[in-house]
Amino acid sequence: MNQHSPLPLARSTPSRLSATESSATDAVVRLVDVRRRFGETPALDGVSLTIHKGEVLGLIGRSGAGKSTLIRCLNGLERPDSGEVFIEGREIARLRERQLQPLRRRIGMIFQHFNLLSAKTVEANVALPLKIAGVPKSERLRRAGELLDLVGLAEKRNQFPNQLSGGQKQRVGIARALAAKPALLLSDEATSALDPETTQSILALLKDINRQLGLTILLITHEMEVVRSVADRVAVIEGGRIVEEGAVWHVFAQPQSAVTRRLLSTIRPQLPESLANMLSADGPGDALLRVDVAGDTARGSLIGDLARETGLGVQLVHGGIDTIQDEPVGTLFLRLEGSDAGALQRATQFLQRRGAQMEVLGHVADHA
Repeated sequence: MNQHSPLPLARSTPSRLSATESSATDAVVRLVDVRRRFGETPALDGVSLTIHKGEVLGLIGRSGAGKSTLIRCLNGLERPDSGEVFIEGREIARLRERQLQPLRRRIGMIFQHFNLLSAKTVEANVALPLKIAGVPKSERLRRAGELLDLVGLAEKRNQFPNQLSGGQKQRVGIARALAAKPALLLSDEATSALDPETTQSILALLKDINRQLGLTILLITHEMEVVRSVADRVAVIEGGRIVEEGAVWHVFAQPQSAVTRRLLSTIRPQLPESLANMLSADGPGDALLRVDVAGDTARGSLIGDLARETGLGVQLVHGGIDTIQDEPVGTLFLRLEGSDAGALQRATQFLQRRGAQMEVLGHVADHA
């Protein structure tokens, strides 16, 4: 298999039920009011979350938000103080270590720094989980060969990790995580140590695996671009709480929490500094608006309709429309002729009818 090309945007899955609407029947992971404290610090503070069979969920948050503790609760390395953790319908939070071992084989894990054994070949690294499980040598080598072909490294089977690039090491890590045919793949910042081109190649591989195998994937990351590229849904964690959750395109289009807006600031259009320096809080001058649009609102001729229906001059000064999960999503910075209350009211009413979110950023002098 050749190196993967950059991944097209994830397809929308409108038929998939939300976590609150779904029954537990298709849930690979279900957390119910999970709490975990370290001393006086709440690492998880009432987390409820569902990951459905076959979906890719991106869990995003800043350092210290609770992502690592959540992963450790999923694979049984941490015990929650309260709440329930279900994996494929089985509550695991109170299981003994011996009872957890077969369950852990249902969970594959890929790591930021690969965690390969330097003294073992690529093939032996991939086959290691099967060796630990007692699988006969011929079977585990056959499985390792299949997986190395899947990740595009069949010709590297006899090499050692120090002979591989970072991206190739991560492909070996992915193959190893798939060895025991897991129901859930956990990706813990798996691309944050890679360059952008290699990152896109690894994300494309994960999406291919999701499509080919129907594998459920939880992506733990602090990068919105990773979520944008491969996830079906996104959950934002902050201070041990899920503060926002939904389809990727919808959350990107209309983020509700302050932390989500901060995380998105690196990939959503921002007002250029040259324009920001020209703004004043009050008139005189033209109003400068930030307008967030998505779906049908972004498909129409919004700017022309706004000008025609309000009788105002409207100029696009920055921004544009992107496509996420086959849905148009955009941020437009519009200069609106006139700063009087009547003009702004007409514009606001029009944009509200169209389902757009609008913010008045300030005013620009007429001559600017």
